[in-house]
Amino acid sequence: MVNIEAVFLDRDGTIGGDDTVHYPGEFNLFPFSYELIGKLKGNGIKVFSFTNQPGISQGKAAVADFIEELTEIGFDDIFICPHTYDEDCRCRKPKTGMLLNGANKYKLDLRNCVVIGDRWSDILAASKADCIKILVKTGAGKAALSEHYHKIRDIEIEYIAEDLVDAVKWILSSQF
Repeated sequence: MVNIEAVFLDRDGTIGGDDTVHYPGEFNLFPFSYELIGKLKGNGIKVFSFTNQPGISQGKAAVADFIEELTEIGFDDIFICPHTYDEDCRCRKPKTGMLLNGANKYKLDLRNCVVIGDRWSDILAASKADCIKILVKTGAGKAALSEHYHKIRDIEIEYIAEDLVDAVKWILSSQF
C-alpha cells in the first residue's frame, strides 16, 4: 500500500479557470478547490501547485503575483515555470523539473506522489517522474483525451476524474 506523500496540482483548468491562462486577479478558483486542498492537507498530504506560466517571461505577469495568489489558496509550496516553450528550460511541463525540485526540497519519493492536471503535458511530466497520474476532464482535459490523446496514449493513467472533487475523493478512498 502506498502512503501518498504529496499532491502536485496544476493551476489553469484544474483548480479553476478554463482551458486558457488567466493571470492573478482574473483567475476564478472553482468553488470547491480551497476546501479540497484543505481536506488533502488535513489527511497529512502536502499539496503543491505546479504550473507553466510563460506570461511571466513575456512580461505579462509577475512571479510574486502568482505566489501571492496560490499561497492564499492554501498550497504548501508553489513551483512555477516562468519560461516559454522556446526557452527550452528543464522545468516547463512536460519536463520534470518542477516535480524533481519538489521531491528534492521535501525529500519525497515521487512514486508516492500524485499529479492532478488537465493537460497532456501534466500527465507526461508525471509519467516521466514516475508519479501517480490523474487527468481531470475540466479545462483542457477533454481535449487531452481527444485531439491530444496521441501524446499520452501509451501512458497508464491511474484515474480519469470528472473534476477535482472526483480526483480527491478517489485519492482519499483508494488503496494503492
